[in-house]
Amino acid sequence: MATSKKKTATDYLAIFVATGAGAGFMPKAPGTAGALVGVLVYLAMNLAGAGGYFLHAILLILFAGTLAAHRVESFWGHDSQRIVIDEVVGQMIVYSLAGKAELSIVSVIAGCVLFRVFDITKPFPIRRLEALPGGVGVMADDVGAGVVALVTLTLLQYLFGI
Repeated sequence: MATSKKKTATDYLAIFVATGAGAGFMPKAPGTAGALVGVLVYLAMNLAGAGGYFLHAILLILFAGTLAAHRVESFWGHDSQRIVIDEVVGQMIVYSLAGKAELSIVSVIAGCVLFRVFDITKPFPIRRLEALPGGVGVMADDVGAGVVALVTLTLLQYLFGI
């Protein structure tokens, strides 16, 4: 579904956002690279003392990512592997309400693994969400995977104190 029209500055901005600042161009495992960007955002915000604004960051990235994904679909197709902003925000959701202001390294790693498992396997009804049109469909399945991973991580924290 590629187009031959000349890209504008807005197109390049959308590409930057949709690829998670370029992580989507990784030749191997671009989705995992996008998830790692989400981990880095979480860690950087906590390190900078901005953890109180983490939910704001999620909402901003979700909104900008939906618009960017919708725009780049015109030259890459629906939910192209290069579009990883959905993995970024899905991974961030895992850490949003996980029960502690700062997660242990075990929780951070477990949250990343859980998100990737649910993102890749897409258990019911997550798989159905990706069929939604445009940028909403690109983002929705990863938001779903992030919520399921968040619930699972929170349960693991409660049961095992990780």
